[in-house]
This record gives sequence, C-alpha cells and structure tokens, in this order.
Amino acid sequence: MKDIDVIAVLQDPVRRRLYEYVAAQGREVGRNEAAEAVGVARTLAAHHLDKLAEAGLLESGSRRLTGRSGPGAGRPAKVYTRARAERSVSLPARDYRTAAELLAEAAEQAGLDAELCAAARRRGEALRGSAAPCAGLEEAMEVLAARGYEPYLADAEAAAPVVRMRNCPFHAVAEGFPPLVCGMNLALLEGLLGAEGPVRARMDARPGECCVVAEEQVSKNNRH
Repeated sequence: MKDIDVIAVLQDPVRRRLYEYVAAQGREVGRNEAAEAVGVARTLAAHHLDKLAEAGLLESGSRRLTGRSGPGAGRPAKVYTRARAERSVSLPARDYRTAAELLAEAAEQAGLDAELCAAARRRGEALRGSAAPCAGLEEAMEVLAARGYEPYLADAEAAAPVVRMRNCPFHAVAEGFPPLVCGMNLALLEGLLGAEGPVRARMDARPGECCVVAEEQVSKNNRH
C-alpha cells in the first residue's frame, strides 16, 4: 500500500481518534480500553483498529490483560501499538531525507559538530522568539508537543520528574549519524526551551524514544 493510501485511512474521524489514542500511550492498548477512550462501541473500535493494522499504521498482537496465567486466566486479548514504519507524502514529490543525510555525512566528515550545534541552538532561540524561557515542565511539554516530540511526564512520583519524548522528528537521519544529529537535537532544544531558564535539556537516551529529556533544575537552596 502506498503511503498516500495509508494516510488516507485516517480520514475517518473515529479511526483517526483511535490511532491518536493508541499512539499517545506508548504501550499496548486493548480494544476495550481504546473503545472507552474515544467513546465508541467495542465492536466498532475493533473494526477500525484492525483496519489501522491492515494499513500498517498499528501493529497488533495478543496477550492476557488480566496479568494472570494458567487455567482460569482467560483468553488472550488483541492489543495494538503504533507501528514503527514512517509514512510521509509530498505533492509534488520531494526527497528532503536524502538531502539531510548527505549534509549530515559531509558535516560529520568535516568535523563540523560544534558549528552544527551552534546553528541549532540559534535556530531554537529563533523559534522561541521573544517568549521567555519555559518556566516549568508543563510549559515545556506544550512547546515540545507543538514541535512534534510527543512529550510525556515520566517518574511523576519521583522527587525530580522528567519530560521524555516518544518521537524524534529527526529519527531517520539520527539512525545513520547518531552523535551528530543527537547533539544537534540537544542544542536545538536548549535554544527552544531557554538554556538560561529553570528547565534544561540533557541527553538521556532510551530505545525507541528521543535521546533528549527535559527537567527542572534544582536550585542549590533546595538541595539537602
């Protein structure tokens, strides 16, 4: 199925809401949960979830949602997660990915890491414009969401919660040039969030997520 046909599957509003819900969870989602989340019947949710899986937008599997095993644990239920495959449509056709990979290769070979990070930091500051640095994690999450990072609050019960991001907008190029692109990404977010503010970005790579996290700096007066 061509990418344009895959994306067209999301034209149905219920199907699109189901996809957005599953994608936002970062884990396996069962039919009952998805149906309740978007306010539709389970049978309708199952129909649309399977259509999304057929189109390659979701991946499906099965497991026991009760957490039990053995006799009496019940039958495995069908679960869904967002597919890892990347889809894009450009009309007319454009190939920005190849251009980005060529530029990354040239920058890496020329040892332009510092220059690239400086340019990325300036771009982040330009994107922030006249706005003040992010005052807290909630504001940082809004800023990151607007850039497509899909942020979520992790370790909410810990003394120092952090904002992690399920999506890296530069994922395709970062796979080929991780040190270069991840460093660029960090510098971009330093400028975007405001390095002089209470929220800072730092590296903390985790498989399947963005390599950068955001956290509130702890002042010396609050340390024990």
